[in-house]
Amino acid sequence: MSMKRLAILAFLAACIIVPEAMAQKNELAGMLGRTFISDQTITGSTLTDNKLRFGDGLTLEGNYARHLMGAGLLSLSLEVPFVFNPDEDLHAALPNRIPESYRSYFVTPAARLNIFSSLGVSPWVSVGGGFGHFTESSNLLFGGKNPGKTGTTTGVFQVGAGVDVRLIRRFSLRAEVRDFWAGVPQANVPTNSRQHNLFAGAGLVWHF
Repeated sequence: MSMKRLAILAFLAACIIVPEAMAQKNELAGMLGRTFISDQTITGSTLTDNKLRFGDGLTLEGNYARHLMGAGLLSLSLEVPFVFNPDEDLHAALPNRIPESYRSYFVTPAARLNIFSSLGVSPWVSVGGGFGHFTESSNLLFGGKNPGKTGTTTGVFQVGAGVDVRLIRRFSLRAEVRDFWAGVPQANVPTNSRQHNLFAGAGLVWHF
């Protein structure tokens, strides 16, 4: 093959590959899962059952990511997960004091490191931080008006891990677990000052 033909082929390949690579520096992901929160001890309670318990709230995540550097073995991206839990139930032996539920969201910009990013299966880890907000119900567990706050904002630290499985050129499946370490909602009873909000979910990623 002549050098002229080789140069033409190399140029055409670059015209195809480079725009495709540039076009996939961004990601949008949609996830569905559950948030799990450990029971908390009600401080100073003399009740036999002195625990504040949480339901396993159905949770949605939207995530935007931008590839920053690397390829092949390791790649680094900046991601912004937004996790929304629309209905987290509360339970305790003090139904006339605690709100019946709350909703919450967390926004935590993070660095995400993918391993084997150019292969069909790519594990990853994520670390970041941001803020969250709890909106407590205006009703108590067994009726009546909530006398406490109905809006609490908190700082949040996030760590996560997951795996992406490439389906076709622009789409991947993702399974993940993220821990949002945050302040606590206003439950009208004294508990821990912070709590782990463990989100486990799966969904679809669009690369563009």
